[in-house]
Amino acid sequence: MIMADKERIVVKIGTSSLIQENGRVNLASIDRLAFTLACVNNQGYQPILVSSGAIGVGLASLGLTKRPAEIARQQALASIGQTELMRIYSQRFLDYQTKVGQILITRDVLTFPVSLQHVIDTFEVLLADKVIPIVNENDPVAVDELDHHTMFSDNDELSAQVAVKVGASKLIVLSDIDAFYDADPHQDPDAKVIRHVEQLTPEMEAAAGGSGSGLGTGGMVTKLRAAKTMLAAGKQMILCNGKDPAIIKDVLAGKEIGTRFGKGN
Repeated sequence: MIMADKERIVVKIGTSSLIQENGRVNLASIDRLAFTLACVNNQGYQPILVSSGAIGVGLASLGLTKRPAEIARQQALASIGQTELMRIYSQRFLDYQTKVGQILITRDVLTFPVSLQHVIDTFEVLLADKVIPIVNENDPVAVDELDHHTMFSDNDELSAQVAVKVGASKLIVLSDIDAFYDADPHQDPDAKVIRHVEQLTPEMEAAAGGSGSGLGTGGMVTKLRAAKTMLAAGKQMILCNGKDPAIIKDVLAGKEIGTRFGKGN
């Protein structure tokens, strides 16, 4: 891997990469993620992790498999799951001599200048001390019934907003799909991978399907929104399969993996 001079990157991992099909927490995947980001951190990068999975981990903690429809129950599960998820992350990262810090965000925090500056200052101190920030939406308080809009549509959007606000050069989105295709590969066997995208077209947006796994809230639509945010800021987003988080090293080494949105290698 090419040595970095404090290059700042954001890595977003989805629920499908953290929770197994049987509803149990994917400890092996989390361990590989912690090892990889600890290595990246030691090599001079400044990684920020945007992690979904709070509700999925909450379900696993209570022995449940189906995400409830009621907002209050989702918030309660997120509260339980976020605590457990951070315990797992903290334990796994410490195994690799790396400290982590939690940052929970609502849209308001990134909208209002004073709160935005405070959270940026927090990022800066953590990164300067080689502590990896782990970011998630503050689900227990972020609901669209409030008078002010506090929700992000998904952690894909949150990760792109964070990447832009903190001046990251790249956003690496680890998903349950290999790349962006010109059609839905689940329905069209002739769908082809698009390796490089410098500008999103209406045809590309039309090719985006619906939501992803039953435990998560995202899908290709939200990933293209994130890509659009990164492209508008002149940054890169790489969409790739997060089954093995070690793929982050290959992305940073410039290997042709997944789909790269933006100019450059």
